Amino acid sequence: MRRRLYFVLPHVDSARRTADDLLLARVEDRHMHFLARRGTDLGELHPAGYLMKSDALHGAGVGLGLGVLGGLALGAVILFSPIEGTQPHPITVFVAMVVGGALGAWISSMVGASVPNSRLKRFEADIAAGKVLLMVDVPLGALERIREIVLERHPEAVPAGEVRPYPVFP
Repeated sequence: MRRRLYFVLPHVDSARRTADDLLLARVEDRHMHFLARRGTDLGELHPAGYLMKSDALHGAGVGLGLGVLGGLALGAVILFSPIEGTQPHPITVFVAMVVGGALGAWISSMVGASVPNSRLKRFEADIAAGKVLLMVDVPLGALERIREIVLERHPEAVPAGEVRPYPVFP
């Protein structure tokens, strides 16, 4: 189980030094993600991925739930008010829920892909001002140690909270 720590760094050089210290603290590069203003050269720093920058995962989750509910409603209508001369099977409700959930997740993820991540909305002003957002995924046991390393060695880093990251890939 990991938690995502957020730090706002004043510039790319500070981000590079922080990444070096985290590497020395045995945080793998794949668990550090940097987000800066468009056009900023991050060099060898690991940039935030597409799923981190967009609301695609959140949209898919919402769409899945709404699609299943919509499929349930449609299946119930089909089951309890059949077209004359037909007798729908109760499995129709299940099929409608599966199809509704799949369509809802797909359509909502497409919409969410075009929207910035709602979790990162509070950092928009800092990023627009040229600051760099560091998102580091840390095991629960190392959370305080990593936080202390960053704040002790980089007093310019502003801690910006922690969240449980979306389970994309390990």
